[in-house]
Amino acid sequence: MNLFEVMWPELIVIGTACVLFLLGVLPMPGARRASAALALISLLGTFVLLVYYLMFRWPGDTLHDSSNALRIWYFAHYIKILATGIGVMFVLMSWPTNKDATGNSALDFTQDGGEFFGLMLLSIAGVMLVASANDMILLFLGIELAAIPTYVMVSISRPLPVAQEAGVKYFFLGAMAAAVMLFGFSYLYGTTGTTNLTEIARQFSDRRTAVGSINALPLSTWQMLAVIMLICGFAFKLAAVPLHFYAGDVYQGAATPVTALLSFVPKASGLVALIKILYVIGGGMWIIPAPIGKLLWILAVLTMSVGNVLGLLQNNVKRTLAYSSIAHSGYLLTGIAVIASPQTGFVQQDALQAVLFYLAAYGIMNAGAFGVLMMLPSRHPKAATSAETFDDIAGQGRNHVVLGLAMAVCCFSLIGLPLTVGFFGKLFLIRVQLRGEDYWLVIITVINAAISAAYYLRIVASMFLRATSEAYPHAPAPVGVERTAPAPASFPLVLAVGLSVFGTLILGIIPPLTETVFTTAQTASSLEPTSIPNATQASALAR
Repeated sequence: MNLFEVMWPELIVIGTACVLFLLGVLPMPGARRASAALALISLLGTFVLLVYYLMFRWPGDTLHDSSNALRIWYFAHYIKILATGIGVMFVLMSWPTNKDATGNSALDFTQDGGEFFGLMLLSIAGVMLVASANDMILLFLGIELAAIPTYVMVSISRPLPVAQEAGVKYFFLGAMAAAVMLFGFSYLYGTTGTTNLTEIARQFSDRRTAVGSINALPLSTWQMLAVIMLICGFAFKLAAVPLHFYAGDVYQGAATPVTALLSFVPKASGLVALIKILYVIGGGMWIIPAPIGKLLWILAVLTMSVGNVLGLLQNNVKRTLAYSSIAHSGYLLTGIAVIASPQTGFVQQDALQAVLFYLAAYGIMNAGAFGVLMMLPSRHPKAATSAETFDDIAGQGRNHVVLGLAMAVCCFSLIGLPLTVGFFGKLFLIRVQLRGEDYWLVIITVINAAISAAYYLRIVASMFLRATSEAYPHAPAPVGVERTAPAPASFPLVLAVGLSVFGTLILGIIPPLTETVFTTAQTASSLEPTSIPNATQASALAR
């Protein structure tokens, strides 16, 4: 197939981003508003086309380009639909609503509206490219395409020193993680002689077949080093322990809509890349060496435990949600640990299905919490323009009941309480842990979910139980803004929060809809059962 037929969704989004960069040259407010509209149309249109194509035009076979560097199957389509769908909410949250169209209640990109939305589209396109990549070089480029725009977005998201500091810190640590990851890819290439993931998977499969073993064979020293370095690089994208230290400062420093994007886009790219590499070293059959499985198990336990414990100690809501994001990476890694376990049969596929469902659930429910913060004012207008601390949100749930209820729904879902999509997300993960007979992982996951309830309920309690006057009783209100007045709620922001809350509730209350998403994730979890062509097919592809 030609290149356009394989990667038309990425080309649409990247092409729109290029147009937005050109549009950013124009200094008029109308150009910045047009940039937001064009970004929204691009993502929404791509989302609708992907859904239509999957339902009515998808041939059911794996699609690939002439060099086999890109391969499209249900898994890739699921990730692309998820990335564009969640991306729509990020655009709505970033919509310029002030007089000069330089931002909104929580965001101030000054004259760089076209560039800001162009960078956002490039980051989302990076996730889509990671989902399609069947070559180590393209996989690395996709990961970095998802990451590099976010470094700039953090710095230009508001003209405050804390934002520039966060951007610089994020950039240098991201460069270090990219170097580690690139070393891992180079060692994997050096030990296999190819960058094609399908060919690498075939080599691992043939090696196991040659010795007549149905179990995973030990990796060579260089291959083990390569995989460990790759896991470290992906851990940075996931904000997983021990490469999680940047999350608190970067999430706090960035403008709230950018923080929401950071909590999902890099995480999705790192998770998808990790799944692909594990599938490859397992020879296309999830037969993964035991040391790698143990490493991922430890990584999952440490990540969710450290994230939840440190989340209890925060006084800034955005930092709390940053450590919450770390903890949710740990929950996702529990599913990956089950995939890497020595179990056989359908346990691995069920685990991947649970991971894909949880990724969608997290993207939906997490955006609403950040959106509510954007609608509430900061009590320190010189430090922030919208709510960020617990004192900022104190009593606001009583003064603005709808906002308080929206935050409560999102927090309850992040905990995993019934009647929310977060409940089913954790339920499916725990179920595959039980099927994998990893009872210690079940116990640790449940304990961590209970710990997380403390800081999520603290957010809800601050909004409903604390008195407004309790916080900064002598601090003056921002000029022209009443002490408890919310920031002007624009329709795009209200729509984004409404979509998040509606999706969180509807997928938790109506089982058929939940089953539909779960079934879609099940289809996507079938990672190309015929993805490893024989030698004749491989030579034909090479020609």
